[in-house]
Amino acid sequence: MALNCMVVDDDKMSRLVIKKFIDKTDTLVMTHDLDNTQEAHDILLGESANDVDIVFLDIEMPGMSGLDLVKDLQHAYNVILVTSKKEYAIEAFEDSVADYLVKPVEYERFMKAVNKVKENLEKEKAIAEQEDHIYVKSDGKLYRLSYDNILFVEALADYVIFNTAAGKKHIVHHTMKGIEKRLPESIFSRVHRSYIINRNKIDKIEDLQVHIGEKTFSIGASYKESLMDRFNLL
Repeated sequence: MALNCMVVDDDKMSRLVIKKFIDKTDTLVMTHDLDNTQEAHDILLGESANDVDIVFLDIEMPGMSGLDLVKDLQHAYNVILVTSKKEYAIEAFEDSVADYLVKPVEYERFMKAVNKVKENLEKEKAIAEQEDHIYVKSDGKLYRLSYDNILFVEALADYVIFNTAAGKKHIVHHTMKGIEKRLPESIFSRVHRSYIINRNKIDKIEDLQVHIGEKTFSIGASYKESLMDRFNLL
């Protein structure tokens, strides 16, 4: 499966180098070519970020710095920093970036960073599938939510809301992309840019709508195929 890449750098030549490396790599696809962090921020924390897997990000940018953007992303994305300065490395790794590339970047080093991201993604999926619960921090407390107790997750600005079968709601400061990575694909599916559902709780699907109890979710066009592939249809 190809990984979709966003490149954010105010230096056009630097973006071209990374784009060349992406085009050279069969498992990578460049979906966003940006020269400013504000636009990247709006996309990654907005409603159209679902297709971004890796963010190649410069640090020294006008306005919002690359490190400021990393902090806002709440670890929801695999970020590979690309910079001409080595002195930011310690701070960058404290913010849990996937890797740190120093310009000029060689293709071999670029691929080492990409492979690290692939390993991270595989580990995240494996961990999610092995567990039967997730811990969420809400109202200053840590709650253990079993997967079976989660009906659906919905987006609310910079937060997500876990809606449970017990009727409780837990509001968590996180992104939908980040939550989607931490829930097992064997149970949960993104059906809309604003909703992740527990497929085991579905009562019926009708007219491109999913029904869970009294709640109805419209199936987004970009999610329909992946959702239907998960069902054992007769």
